[in-house]
Amino acid sequence: MINLLKVLYKKEIIDASRDKRSVMAGLYYAIGTPIAMCLLLSVLLQQLTSPEGLKITIVNAEQAPSLVAHLNANEIQSTNDKNDELLKSITLNISDDYQKNMREGRPATVTLIADKSNDKLGKHINRIEKALASYNAEVASLRLISRGIDPSIMRTLAVETHDEATPDSKGGMFLGIATLSIILTVFYAAMNLAIDTSAGERERNSLSLLLSHPLSSLQIVLAKSAAIASFSMLGLVIILIVSKITYGLVPWQQLGFSITITPAFMLFCFAVCLPIALMSASLQVFVSFMAKSFKEAQSYVTMVLFIPMSLSMITTYDIATDIIQWVPIAAQQYALIEFIKGNPLPVPQLVLSTLITLILFSVFSFLSSRMLKSEKVVFGL
Repeated sequence: MINLLKVLYKKEIIDASRDKRSVMAGLYYAIGTPIAMCLLLSVLLQQLTSPEGLKITIVNAEQAPSLVAHLNANEIQSTNDKNDELLKSITLNISDDYQKNMREGRPATVTLIADKSNDKLGKHINRIEKALASYNAEVASLRLISRGIDPSIMRTLAVETHDEATPDSKGGMFLGIATLSIILTVFYAAMNLAIDTSAGERERNSLSLLLSHPLSSLQIVLAKSAAIASFSMLGLVIILIVSKITYGLVPWQQLGFSITITPAFMLFCFAVCLPIALMSASLQVFVSFMAKSFKEAQSYVTMVLFIPMSLSMITTYDIATDIIQWVPIAAQQYALIEFIKGNPLPVPQLVLSTLITLILFSVFSFLSSRMLKSEKVVFGL
């Protein structure tokens, strides 16, 4: 039986390799995803660490030269360019009695006029409010000093934080996004091949010819699943190699952490994702056989893959982690995140989820083999 499976597996690999468009469609995801992610993250990090200069309208700026200088030091400047839409949206109005109140040590009124319901203005408004709060604290300390009072008397607690996190463990959501793309590659890298080797072969009438040989339907399904899983793992290897190169080019140090794809992580990821690849292949074959046409199979498989995507997203954004980390796919992704962080691996969750994944692979393979015994499925009736 093993020799027969080897022959069938080789046949499926050769047939799949001939369809270069389907092969490359899956591999494009593995190649392009980390590159696109790193380009977007590089732009995001640049914006976070080097914010652009902000220009707003300041009314009565001559009343508060020190405040205006403080805002300028924070890259917030006053301008009279009426063509700038942002100037019309954010206005800082300094009261006429500002200098008088400041001299007398009383609160001076400064009014920030803006539409907080406008999402595009949110980050700019927060930036201005932080700059005003900083200036307020600075002036308040100077007032206390002028009265012979130590400003530190206003501090009731002296909080000291000792951060024991390593640079590799501070990635947070970025680690979740990186592992999310790796897990999804296992599903998407060979999706087209899975549909073509099942629903596609049925439309070409080559499936009925294959079943006419003295082969069991289970052997055929196992060979197809193994071939599909092989291309999924090929996509996994490619995305790991591309990620190792591209992630090293992103300036993570500007945020105080790093994401490093080490050879040890690559081996661990390969071992963890192999059961997922087998389960994914058998699931896609099963769903494709349920459909009556190639296009229908594409729709069904695409909808079904929202399930692993949802589980990965839940893990990425740390939603119900204590519960979801026992579920297949989410548990494997959680283990990958913990491995990168250098934390102890969740062995019980990983072992249980791997066993469930292999059981699902067996169940889907068995159901697909049962379906191939029906003429309605074989001929798409």
